[in-house]
Amino acid sequence: MTPAQRIARLTGRDAFLKLLVDEGVTHLFGNPGTTELAIMEAVPGTPELNYVLGTQEAVVVGMADGFARASGRLAAVSLHVAPGLGNAMGALYNAKFSGSPLIVTCGQQEQGHGLLEPLLYDPLVPIAAPMVKWAIEATRVEDLPRILRRAAKVALTPPTGPVFVSLPGDVLDAEAELDLGHATRIEAATRPSDDALDRLAARLLAAKRPAIIAGHELATRDAFAEATALAELLGAAVYQQSVPYAASFPSEHPLYLGAFTRSQKLVRAALEDYDLLVCLGADLLRMSVMSPVSPLPETLPVVHISERDWELGKLSFTSASATGSWGRTIPPILRSAPTSNRRSPRCCRASPRRARRSWRRRRRGAALHSRRRTGARSATSCALMRCWRPRPRRSTPAS
Repeated sequence: MTPAQRIARLTGRDAFLKLLVDEGVTHLFGNPGTTELAIMEAVPGTPELNYVLGTQEAVVVGMADGFARASGRLAAVSLHVAPGLGNAMGALYNAKFSGSPLIVTCGQQEQGHGLLEPLLYDPLVPIAAPMVKWAIEATRVEDLPRILRRAAKVALTPPTGPVFVSLPGDVLDAEAELDLGHATRIEAATRPSDDALDRLAARLLAAKRPAIIAGHELATRDAFAEATALAELLGAAVYQQSVPYAASFPSEHPLYLGAFTRSQKLVRAALEDYDLLVCLGADLLRMSVMSPVSPLPETLPVVHISERDWELGKLSFTSASATGSWGRTIPPILRSAPTSNRRSPRCCRASPRRARRSWRRRRRGAALHSRRRTGARSATSCALMRCWRPRPRRSTPAS
């Protein structure tokens, strides 16, 4: 955007769309109603923006979430007043945990009109606030450039995530001389200190039977190559985090053993074989149903690497933690490993094979235990028995 294009007399609706385009948004997903008519009138005049119509708000946010995950780009959403935002909350919850960079907007009744409690009215910011990184309502058309620029910056700064902007009808209809400003991007690439990386590398290389939990940050930051190289260096079995938001590790790799369940007993049994748990960009053993059994064995040390410092040491004590960008944190660890310490491919594959056999035995034992306890084969136990039944050996033809 040139300086001449930055300053112009615009309506709120036109400024809103121009700001989205200048922030790199190519798709606006929406389910419009009366409070979004102003935006719909301006959409045909913004051919750079593709409007994707959805007939229910949960679907609209789900499409935007999927688009942001697949493309790695900022996406925008336009919802309809309080009930529409309520419909979208489940999908917005998913976008929060997946870290999708979304600018979620919602049309609101004109300021002052809400005092009359019109149909479908309720304050929007308190509804959205728990699910987003930042939530605000625009109260003047002059504030739209600052609000949209800040919203894009917050959504795209790691750890990424959705933000929310409430757009009252009178702000969209108002006209003023506006300075649209320019985009702000935060250079968030960081790395731990050399001493911290040396200690981390020494801790990882000292493990004899390490396991890795691969998380969705590896997919979000395209760090499959770094994670795979580290797993091969350590000869570590790799599991996907218990609540998967993306494919977090190459599933065809011989070190990959699949995703952890959310059964504390099964996860704990699987982890008892290891002497170190390395959590890479994952939620550490996030479970579902309450259980008196901890999924993490008390004697198993944990090394946690994540760009989300909130996750470090949140649920369990860690013996080592680090926050940093994947491209700057893992490569120094790989380079610091002596050639003699690198595990051969045979050694890399041996540990996962043992772990896979152990895991299968436990699953088979759990099915048999369920059968004895209930006195009948459940659908789950039958499926497990079919799954783990030994294959018959082929007989050699008589000569």
